[in-house]
Amino acid sequence: MARYTNKNNKCSRGRRNPSSRKKSHSCTDFGRNYSLYIRRVLKEVDPQKTISSCTLDIMNSVINNIFERISMQAYNLMCYRNRCTLTHEDIQKAMYMLFPGKRARYAVTFGSEAVQRYVHSKNNAPA
Repeated sequence: MARYTNKNNKCSRGRRNPSSRKKSHSCTDFGRNYSLYIRRVLKEVDPQKTISSCTLDIMNSVINNIFERISMQAYNLMCYRNRCTLTHEDIQKAMYMLFPGKRARYAVTFGSEAVQRYVHSKNNAPA
């Protein structure tokens, strides 16, 4: 039988308040930590090269900053259109608004291709 908590907590069935849960170690105070992925991409590009921890921190903050700017712009577009769901059009328009011409086109193209590859790999995965 489920255990219910008080009304102030708003969580039922014995679950703890989300703010009281332990935070994962992969997240920093400012967002996600992409250092593992940055190292993987660097090893694919040039296996002999290494990267310092200071440079990793700078790259991580750049990625988090760009992600935050894109998500905020996409959210503003979603609210402007009076929608409740964030769509791929909102994200693409946010890219076109935030970045100069050719970079935005490349980003949207490569992002669409990455999503297509992911969907294709999920559909063809062994059961």
